[in-house]
Amino acid sequence: MRCPKCYADMKEQKVLTQSGEVMIDKCERCAGLWFDQGEAVKVKDEWNSVTLDDGDAYLGQIYNEITKIDCPRCDKTMESVNDPKQPHIQYEVCQEHGVFMDAGEFTDFRELTLKEAFDHILDIYRKGNSTRADQD
Repeated sequence: MRCPKCYADMKEQKVLTQSGEVMIDKCERCAGLWFDQGEAVKVKDEWNSVTLDDGDAYLGQIYNEITKIDCPRCDKTMESVNDPKQPHIQYEVCQEHGVFMDAGEFTDFRELTLKEAFDHILDIYRKGNSTRADQD
């Protein structure tokens, strides 16, 4: 597979999880990571995924400016999105196949700050209260 950002070869890396192993694709040049559908969430809390994102985060920020990329699986244009729990993280998504994260983004994705966790809980609470208010 080729990297959707810099077009270098991507190499598979194995991450052991409680439910087996997951193969992640990592760019040999820019260190961006490709996660097939659901893999990023699956490996997020695994202790050994901490070493997965060892690329230069500064270089990742530069590559993050490139948002018009094609899915390495189907060649369709991917959508640039902000993570719902951590809106400062922007990555590219193919709804059918997976997610591409630039160097440094997966590390950030793994580390939900206390403020972000609180904000997320507050949003859920607000949505629940607005739904109840709509029913009254």
